[in-house]
Amino acid sequence: MIDIFSLKVEELAAKIKDSQLTSVEICEKYIERIKKFEKDVKAWVHFDKKLLLEKAAEADDYRRSGKPLGPLHGVPVALKDIIGTVDMPTECGTSIRKGKSYSQNAEIVDLLLASGAIIMGKTATSELAYLGPSKTTNPHDHSRTPGGSSSGSAASVASFMAPLSIGSQTGGSVIRPASYCGVVGYKPTYGLISRNGVLKTSDKLDHIGMFGRSVEDVALLAKVLIKKDNYDAATVHYSTEHMLEETKKGPIFDPKFIFYKTESWKLIEKKSREAFEYFIKSFKNNIEVFDTPSYFKDIHKYHQIIHETDLANNFALYYQKYRKKLSKYMQDAISKGNKHSAKEYAEAIDFMKRSYDSYQEVFEDYHGVLSPSSPGVAPKGLKSTGTAEFNKVWSYMGTPCISLPLLQGESNMPLGVQLIGARFDDHRFLGIAKWLEKECNK
Repeated sequence: MIDIFSLKVEELAAKIKDSQLTSVEICEKYIERIKKFEKDVKAWVHFDKKLLLEKAAEADDYRRSGKPLGPLHGVPVALKDIIGTVDMPTECGTSIRKGKSYSQNAEIVDLLLASGAIIMGKTATSELAYLGPSKTTNPHDHSRTPGGSSSGSAASVASFMAPLSIGSQTGGSVIRPASYCGVVGYKPTYGLISRNGVLKTSDKLDHIGMFGRSVEDVALLAKVLIKKDNYDAATVHYSTEHMLEETKKGPIFDPKFIFYKTESWKLIEKKSREAFEYFIKSFKNNIEVFDTPSYFKDIHKYHQIIHETDLANNFALYYQKYRKKLSKYMQDAISKGNKHSAKEYAEAIDFMKRSYDSYQEVFEDYHGVLSPSSPGVAPKGLKSTGTAEFNKVWSYMGTPCISLPLLQGESNMPLGVQLIGARFDDHRFLGIAKWLEKECNK
């Protein structure tokens, strides 16, 4: 029997297409994993084994008909529980939405279905995709957080309960869980993937992201999801025709990177810091170390103003009608958001362009920026999802970023290296990420 867990997603899809594997066989293998590990990891909030096998059987019947197949035909994909679906609940990590579904699929769900993918179910998220932790634990150590808010999405892939999953990031909700759980987490450039039909927390900061076990896996999923959507004004036309091929090909010559040692460098756990120092030394011909630009401090302040103001605006009804059902995290954020002035908000929006104009100059001489994905390994305890201080700058500026599971920190827990690129340079960016992944796995 083929070991499906060792296959890249493209290989999995190819074996389905060539009738070497059926979608039912694949889904049965993942059901076995879920049965074995879900009781401890708690990654799922909605999983219907019977419905999954019915969809898999339909996919197999369709393949036998001889009709053209999409790039993800028969491949199961997990969704963060803020992504709207007609046929299963979308509860957004809050009791306020218990049992409630969306009246139509999110745009990205329809794109997945058009590609032939099968929706496995919904993965746990922090309350309203903010800070209130979900029930999910870290697959490598159940006493530690998996990160948030895409906790279940990262943990489901890390524990081999799903080959691919979709999450979202407003601060650090893709990159940080990917680092803590030891998987690849990719947040494309702002405006490449539609948020239509996905819980809105902040129009200016929300990004759709994805998790896989390799750079090629997330590149294939991105190729399916990136599309202009007239119902999300932020989206743009962007060709993905050769995205996977460009990723595999990688850069023409060895890339050059800047490694940013943030002001929090000394606060990083000792073993994690040593791991990063070794990583930098290993790539001494490719990496130059710099201090972070001074304006990054302002970005953290402005990100908070936008995020809290938008939370106050988008969840005003919940705050008025169901305040006691909201966590203290959310109540505090909305309370602060209601106090930010229009002038502060306008300044925060205006600085987005000015900061990126300054930042993009690095790409005249370098292929990418490197930094820790998180300030160390997943913290002990489940009452916090960790800090997004290494991620907010890139969410604010809308740049592509990816966490690669290249290092280990304390207690041999996974530790991600974050690569950041230039806006709308995602093809080349993924090729560089693939190069880094390959070089570290030699």
